[in-house]
Amino acid sequence: MQFDEMGLKTGKVLFLLPGTACDYQTNFGSVQDRLGEKYHLVCVNYDGFDGSDRIFPDMITVTEKIENYIKENYNGRIDGAIGSSLGSSFVGQLIQRQNVHLDHGIFGSPDLDQSGRFSAWLQSKLVVPLLTGFTKNEKKKASTKEKLKKVFEMNDDTADRFLECFSRFSPESIRNEYYSDLLTWLQDDIRVPHTKVHFIYASKMGEKYLKRYRKYFHDPEIREFDMAHEQWLFGGENYALPVLNAIDEFMETPVD
Repeated sequence: MQFDEMGLKTGKVLFLLPGTACDYQTNFGSVQDRLGEKYHLVCVNYDGFDGSDRIFPDMITVTEKIENYIKENYNGRIDGAIGSSLGSSFVGQLIQRQNVHLDHGIFGSPDLDQSGRFSAWLQSKLVVPLLTGFTKNEKKKASTKEKLKKVFEMNDDTADRFLECFSRFSPESIRNEYYSDLLTWLQDDIRVPHTKVHFIYASKMGEKYLKRYRKYFHDPEIREFDMAHEQWLFGGENYALPVLNAIDEFMETPVD
């Protein structure tokens, strides 16, 4: 595991937790410096995605390592954590388990999918090749790049950066990450005293996710943005600036 601290030396502590098959450098690269101007950042790379030869074990083992870091370095309490996509599952577990305390849990347009073991196994068998299968095939790589550019309005450099990220990590780590995320369930109507839950809702994902967010958490604050899944992280200022402003407002919201 890798925990890199940067940004303000003093001020509110904000953990950045990347999504599937990503490191924080790629996932938050377009907004990291600006977040660091206002917060003390703790940027996390999980086992298997931290440049080591370790393999990602499972979501709960990694959650425990994040909890231990918060206990050892921040007396078990931080101001906030933002999860990108799958990273939001870690935010949810940190809140639900209550082994550490977050004032603000910020969920970056997550799926929060849950399933049984057979379905999780089948989905991982289908999805992981889509994330890694292009690495040795230039035609597939070019096709994947064009899809990223079209769906998320990425420029060439951003699309290349994400493709390089997907190809850098072990398929076994990606498979374990994807599979165990589906098996790491959240309870319904989670509420924790003095913790506020915030969702960045990408409306192009569909309304079923709104129902899911409200199912798992009691009275979450949901901000809707006209964008695709995590599009604010892919370099478009028209998407990034409104979300960055919302994060500032989330972090200033009083907790009960």
